[in-house]
Amino acid sequence: MDNMQKERISSPKNTKEIIKKYGFSFKKSLGQNFLIDQNILERIVNAAQLDQSKGALEIGPGIGSLTQSLTQTAGKVVAIELDQRLIPILNDLLKHYDNIEVIHGDVLKLDLRTILEEQFKEQTEISVVANLPYYVTTPIIMALLENQLPIENIVVMIQKEVAERMVASPGGKEYGSLSIAVQYYCEPEMVLTVPHTVFIPQPNVDSAVIRLKLRKKPRVHIEDSEYFFKVVQASFAQRRKTIINNLTSNLFTKDEKQKLISILESCEINPSRRGETLSIEEYARLSNRLREIT
Repeated sequence: MDNMQKERISSPKNTKEIIKKYGFSFKKSLGQNFLIDQNILERIVNAAQLDQSKGALEIGPGIGSLTQSLTQTAGKVVAIELDQRLIPILNDLLKHYDNIEVIHGDVLKLDLRTILEEQFKEQTEISVVANLPYYVTTPIIMALLENQLPIENIVVMIQKEVAERMVASPGGKEYGSLSIAVQYYCEPEMVLTVPHTVFIPQPNVDSAVIRLKLRKKPRVHIEDSEYFFKVVQASFAQRRKTIINNLTSNLFTKDEKQKLISILESCEINPSRRGETLSIEEYARLSNRLREIT
C-alpha cells in the first residue's frame, strides 16, 4: 500500500483497492461519489489558480483523490470531512504530505472564519476547492458567500443543472433567485461538464465544475441585503405569474397593488413582466425603492 499511496489515489484501480483494504461502504445519505479521473482533477485544481503561496480549503475530501492533487499545488490544504470513518483513511493515505490538515466536522456548523485565520497564516489567498455532495451544494455555497469569508475563488464540482442555474442570464428557464444570489457576490464561470461515468459509485446525473470568483464588493449597491433577497424570492415564488402578482401575493397585500404598480413604473419596470426577465440591477433598484416607502 505504501507504493500505492505515492501513486494516484484517483485511478480506478487504486480507488477500488483502497475501498476494499479499509472495508469502506458508501453512505447514500452523505452523497458520497469518489472521482476517478485524474485529468478532471487537474482541471479542477488549475481552475482554482493555486500556487505555493496560496491555500486551499477542501470540503468533503472522501478518500483524498482531489486532496492529493491540491497538496502538490497549494502551499497548505485543509480538508473538512463529515464522515468520521474517513478520517483515519485520509490520515493514512496522505501521510507522505506535510502540508495537509484533516478536520472532522460539519462545514455548516464549524467556525470557518476562525479555521481560515488559524490554518492559513502564511498564505496570501485562500480558495475553496471541492467535489460537493449534491444534497447540500446550495446551503454550503450560500454559507460561504453570505459569511463573507476571505476567499479568492470557490471551485466546486456540483450537479450540472445547479451550475447552469448559477451562471444563467435573465430570460431563461434556469435563471432564478439562485442565479441572482450567486452573481451578487461572485463572477461565476462554467469550467467543464463532467459525465457521471467518472465516479465510484456513479450518480444518476452529470456534474459540472464551476468557478465562483468572489467580487471585492457586491455587483450592485443595495440598502438592505436581507430585504433585497426577500423581494427576489417573492418575485420568483410562482414563475408563471407576473412580478406585480407575485409581489402582491408574497410580500405585500392586494390593497397595496396600485402603489406597487407606481413603484415598478418609477423603476422603469413593466408590472406585467415576469420575475425571470429582470436583471440583478433592476432588482436592486426595485428593492431600494420599495424599502424607502415601506
